[in-house]
Amino acid sequence: MAESHVHGIDSWIYRHREGLKAGLRILFGLIWIIDGAFKFQPGFIASGAWQPSPDGQPPWLQGWFTFWANTTSSNPTLWVDTTGILELLLGLALVFGFMRKIAYSGGILLSMLIWSVPEGFGGPYGPSSTDIGTGAVYAMVFLFLMIVNAGYGPSQYSLDRLIESRWPRWKAVAEIQGPWIREATK
Repeated sequence: MAESHVHGIDSWIYRHREGLKAGLRILFGLIWIIDGAFKFQPGFIASGAWQPSPDGQPPWLQGWFTFWANTTSSNPTLWVDTTGILELLLGLALVFGFMRKIAYSGGILLSMLIWSVPEGFGGPYGPSSTDIGTGAVYAMVFLFLMIVNAGYGPSQYSLDRLIESRWPRWKAVAEIQGPWIREATK
C-alpha cells in the first residue's frame, strides 16, 4: 500500500516515528537513572537487596551464588557504588543519545549481570514464582533498541547525530548499521 494511502494509527506512528524512537529511548534512560540513584540511598547497602543469595537456588547453581556472595561481601560499597555509577551513566547515554551502540551493548551485559547475580536469574522458582526478574527484560529492550537503530536508521534526536554532522567517523561508535542502511543514507 502506498504511503499516502495509509490511514489511522499506522499513519500516525509512521509520521511520528523519529519522536517515538527517541521518546522510548529517553524514557528507558530515565528508568535507568532512577534505578541508579536508588543505589545511593542511605540504608541500601545495609538492606542486603544487592547481595546474591544461594538460599533456595538449585544445587547446580549454588557455586555461582556462593562465589558472588563471597566476592561482593568483602567490599559491598565498591560493588553497589560501581553498579549505581554504571546505571547512571547508561541512563544518561540513553537520555542524550550518546554512544548508543556502546550503550546498548553495555546495557545488555549489565542487565544480564544484574539478572544473574543479585536477581538470582529471577529465582528461586517454585509454586509462588510470578516472574523471571527485570534484568532479562531490560536486556531484551536493549536488543530491541539495537534492532530499531539498525533497521530504521540513526536517531534524528540524539547527541550522536550532532557529533556525526561534524565528525562523520563518529558513526562507528554511535550507529548500528548494516550495509542496507549505509546505502540508503548516502
